Amino acid sequence: MRTGVIVAAHPGVEDLAVRAEEMGLHSFWVHDTPMVHGDPFVALTLCAKATSRIRLGIGVTSPALRSAPAAASGLASLNALAPGRIICGVGTGNTARRTLGMRPTTAARLENFTAALQDLCAGRSTEYREGDRVRDIRFLHTGAHVNTADPIEFVVAALLGPKAAAVAGRRGTGLISFGLLDPTAWHALHDARRHAAQATPHDPDPHTDSRADSYVVTSLHLLDEDEDPHGDPARDATGHLVMSLLAFAADTPAFAEQLGPEEVEAVRRLLDRRGTTSTAPDRYTKLYPNYLGRIAPQDRDLVLPSLMNTLALVGTRDDILTRITALEQAGIDELLMQPVIDPPAEMAQLAKLLT
Repeated sequence: MRTGVIVAAHPGVEDLAVRAEEMGLHSFWVHDTPMVHGDPFVALTLCAKATSRIRLGIGVTSPALRSAPAAASGLASLNALAPGRIICGVGTGNTARRTLGMRPTTAARLENFTAALQDLCAGRSTEYREGDRVRDIRFLHTGAHVNTADPIEFVVAALLGPKAAAVAGRRGTGLISFGLLDPTAWHALHDARRHAAQATPHDPDPHTDSRADSYVVTSLHLLDEDEDPHGDPARDATGHLVMSLLAFAADTPAFAEQLGPEEVEAVRRLLDRRGTTSTAPDRYTKLYPNYLGRIAPQDRDLVLPSLMNTLALVGTRDDILTRITALEQAGIDELLMQPVIDPPAEMAQLAKLLT
């Protein structure tokens, strides 16, 4: 299985990209969450100038964040700096919208956005709508400005399950998911993507990356001999994923109702500690600061073993390789690790594990 890294955009991120390339990792991604992290296009511009081989991804942007012309311009500009190395993840804007106190967009709008990006980034015209006004748009400047000749890879975020997978199938894209380590769930997503693709056949586009790869974002903690799998080091390495799920549950009562009693209690404690409630209009300002950052020691008790095992890879080398093999058999092409403690050391651990 291929390996990659996904991090928050920040100054100096290009140094991590260089290290990742030197370690032989396949891709380097940054998040697009404007009110929490830095700008991904700025970060990936630095990475594009500092590297020569590694693929560079945005994980993920959304029509709820950016217009298709603006997003396409950013992508095609990156493609001019790193020809054929750009990956664009697209989604409904779940976290990025919730950090604004807003709802994610719909699968239909996501599909229209994806189609527009594919058209524009391949140098074609596309329909653009603002209210009642509709116009055909295309890049009016190419050459040194933007690159529409080399293909850009697109992947759809699978938060909406079968709906998102169907969008990927109809648009001929790959899939990306956050913390989804259940092979059965991946089989279902791939089935939904395949069925949608069969129902909407289309000729391959020579200007679009034809791969339909699947990526899963997780974290990794390789246990030392006799180490507690749920001790502080393991909780620190995986806590950002667990806390992201608890924050989502605290922000989304309908989702929280699907959790078990222990997880519901953890959500309640999180809300109490942040001084908010699941219905407070400003709860997003209390739940999402430091989102996907290293957790505070006082929050370690919220990092439940059940959620660690669901969202992250914690265990001996053999334990982790067994789980990775099952994911590979379910159709996962690349494992993306989100490091937070010591990114260079965690990246080296990932590279060593799968070599």
